[in-house]
Amino acid sequence: MNIQGKDMKIFAGNSNLPLARDIAAKIGLPLGASNVGRFSDGETAISINEVVRGSDTFIIQPTCTPVNDNLVELLILIDALKRASAGRITAVIPYFGYARQDRKAKARDPISAKLVANLITVAGADRVLTMDLHATQIQGFFDIPLDQLTGTPILAQYMAEKFKNLDDLVVVSPDVGSVSRSRKFAERLEAPLAIIDKRRPKANVCEIMNIIGDVRGKKAVLVDDLIDTAGTVATASEALIEMGASEVYACCTHGVLSGEAIDRIKNSPIKELVTLNTIPLPKEKKIDKITVLSVAEIFAEAIECIYGNISISTLFTQR
Repeated sequence: MNIQGKDMKIFAGNSNLPLARDIAAKIGLPLGASNVGRFSDGETAISINEVVRGSDTFIIQPTCTPVNDNLVELLILIDALKRASAGRITAVIPYFGYARQDRKAKARDPISAKLVANLITVAGADRVLTMDLHATQIQGFFDIPLDQLTGTPILAQYMAEKFKNLDDLVVVSPDVGSVSRSRKFAERLEAPLAIIDKRRPKANVCEIMNIIGDVRGKKAVLVDDLIDTAGTVATASEALIEMGASEVYACCTHGVLSGEAIDRIKNSPIKELVTLNTIPLPKEKKIDKITVLSVAEIFAEAIECIYGNISISTLFTQR
């Protein structure tokens, strides 16, 4: 692809190669020629095997598990392209790791999200493309342009097609912090909103205090940006059933699903968990309750917008 004499090239690390290939295929390009591996002592070894001088380059690399390895791959890929005189380098990070460490929750805590933003900038990225940051203020941690896509249209469309009768549906925010995201989801489905008041005594542990809103006799859809250990959605689903909800579904952009997440989902009242493929779902975590939808199309469209210097806001007005 060539605009005004400037080539587009797409590279990828190892964190989510199937998604990278799908995005490149939708754009109509092969992935750039590169080797991303390890030296015998575990150091990341990267070679760029084609000319990138002056090219508009995109690196597709979510920083999911193993987070630190994938982050270092991203940083070294950026450095390699910078030293090869790439015209512009865009870090495409469908899932931005360390996003939950965005503030000092207690004394002497690091703000790791800011540190990672600094690393990506100093490595040589010219801009970042991501999806559904856990905390929107992370956009301000970067001193380079950042475009944030949202998975809400994809998830809401799936739910709208699944439930032909939306009158008995209620969208549920699993905590106060997710109210804004859940409200937008509810508006798309023209459904009422309920809110769960939860307390988190320590990391990855939650306790349900109250449910604000009417869920009795309704199909409840829990909406969150990411599900990690699934403690919140599992506990919330049980509370919703106790409060009279007829069925419980859950959806999220990022299916981290670490620790005991799969067992908790299996044993919970959740009938279906819908997530996006910003993070690859390994075979051992694929169960009948989990549905994975693709973000390849929206990322391909966003990359083409960036390449053509077209506003990405058009993607939101079209959906």
